[in-house]
Amino acid sequence: MKNDVKISVVTVCFNSENTIEDTVLSVQSQRYSNIEYIVIDGKSSDATLSILEKYKSCIDLLISEPDNGLYDAINKGIKKASGHVVGILNSDDVFSDPHVLEKVAQAFQQEVDVVYGNLEYKDQNLKKTIRVWQSKPYEQGLFLEGWMPAHPTFYAKTHLFDRLGYYNTEFKISADYELMLRFLHKHKLTSKFIDHTLVSMRTGGVSNSSLKNRYLANQEDRKAWALNGIKPNKMTLIKKPLSKLKQFFT
Repeated sequence: MKNDVKISVVTVCFNSENTIEDTVLSVQSQRYSNIEYIVIDGKSSDATLSILEKYKSCIDLLISEPDNGLYDAINKGIKKASGHVVGILNSDDVFSDPHVLEKVAQAFQQEVDVVYGNLEYKDQNLKKTIRVWQSKPYEQGLFLEGWMPAHPTFYAKTHLFDRLGYYNTEFKISADYELMLRFLHKHKLTSKFIDHTLVSMRTGGVSNSSLKNRYLANQEDRKAWALNGIKPNKMTLIKKPLSKLKQFFT
């Protein structure tokens, strides 16, 4: 296919020596060639930087300096991006196969603002699938039903961040939810769903790692609606965590 859609992929890492090599190799394995790969490191003190040095030929920009948290680092990477579209690949995640970015580029040739797909959760060795996040095409109102796209699969046109805002660093857990709510529900951006598993994610994400963090995420979800001047339905924020239960049976 044509390579006229430049895709910027941003990886944020900090002391990620156990997983970063898998992440970088999955970017390196992509068959699509028009990729800009940006790595934002929070001044790691382990072997992360020495591992990244081995793959400097496939990393277009590496910044290693202290930051003010995950979302501050993500914003830093997006602001450095020169691609037509930009997405995040977490430092313990991998692309599910070598054709992921081909599919993303093809979807953006349809002149949409946002593209997303399916996600699979795997064990720490990336061998066993624990659950699957099967998404669906977006329709206005789905956020009111507790729905959201799988953020690790979420790509948006880069210029939209300047127009609509970046990740809100007031959030510690739910900045990704707030941004997607803002982009899709509030501003009604056009989107394309790719019915394909785009990312394999190791289990143990921050928002789901404990009941306390699940509670904090729910409180931040409420804040996301309030900050955007929109009201959820009575059951929206209850349906959101409950909707993930079906992923174990997909």
